[in-house]
Amino acid sequence: MDVVDIASLTKSALLASFIATFILGATMQKTGFCSMGAVSDIFIMNSWDRLKQWFLAIGIAIIGFAVMSYIGLIDPLTSFYTGNKFLWLSTIIGSILFGFGMVLASGCGSKTLIRIGGGNLKSVIVFLALGLSAYMTIRGFLGVIRINTLDSVFINLNTPQDLPSLLSASTGMMRSSLHLILGLVIGSAFIIFALAKKAFWTAENLFAGITVGLIICSIWAISGHFAFVAEDPNTLEEVFLATNSGKMESLSFVAPYAYFLDWLMMYSDTSKVLTIGVVAVMGMISGSAVVALLTKSFRWETFRNPEDTANHLIGGALMGFGGVTALGCTIGQGLSGVSTLALGSFLALPGFFLGAYLALRYLQYRLAPNPCN
Repeated sequence: MDVVDIASLTKSALLASFIATFILGATMQKTGFCSMGAVSDIFIMNSWDRLKQWFLAIGIAIIGFAVMSYIGLIDPLTSFYTGNKFLWLSTIIGSILFGFGMVLASGCGSKTLIRIGGGNLKSVIVFLALGLSAYMTIRGFLGVIRINTLDSVFINLNTPQDLPSLLSASTGMMRSSLHLILGLVIGSAFIIFALAKKAFWTAENLFAGITVGLIICSIWAISGHFAFVAEDPNTLEEVFLATNSGKMESLSFVAPYAYFLDWLMMYSDTSKVLTIGVVAVMGMISGSAVVALLTKSFRWETFRNPEDTANHLIGGALMGFGGVTALGCTIGQGLSGVSTLALGSFLALPGFFLGAYLALRYLQYRLAPNPCN
């Protein structure tokens, strides 16, 4: 049996991840793909286009993940999202806080990276606030609070928490076949919703949704197949190379902020290595910056006033805590997680919407004229 070159395979996986996220960053900069924008467009302008871009991406990611699982390219039960510990309270509270924070910060974790690439200095501050808050929620005092309060409320399921595993026993169907059927049905439902009206059928909308969905699938394939080693020559155990969780991962932009800052600050520590999440942060910023420069849309932007500064700082902190608590952001849970058909991911989706709605109402209240003046 050939000995696997772990170092070479890891570098190849990281390079492939950087290229994929470079394309994603460029796409999101060019098309304006944004989950926060999707909610605000409905609230402010009654425009559903960006929500449909998001739903088109979700549908493609669900179908892609199901097909890859069915043909054996990846093992869905090794995903970060499909454990049998259902942290329902953490997911609800975390997703609402994240949704609220992303509105205050003018965008979610992925949009923050896109805005940095476009010259937005406010988003640099959000990046730092989010990254530090996330790190404290993973390993610091906020993490102790999270584990001893929200994470202590959970349901231990008898099976993994993805819908195919939960339903296979009651239906009598093989899990793999049921996953394919559910993936095709649920994914198609998202796609049909997005494509129901021809007004949405513009090149930009279709390109945004399709590309984002395919990039999510590509990262699953990289981490779950290309960078998977069935028997590490050093430990003789299976290993997923270049992932922070040690499991199969796709994109998320909360915890990788913390790992990126940790890698930068502890660079001389040889135990701090590049991972898919860390290079994804670099890829997103790079792709966005290239498009911004080529289209001459790059411009420096800073805070308007102290309240604007406070909103972005608080928003970043809420996203850091909320995203880690909810096990992902609108890309992590809302795309990567939902693509696995995980119960927790479907619970997080309405939480993001509710949090964003509450924040938009708050900002609307703040901007309303004071009749006493």
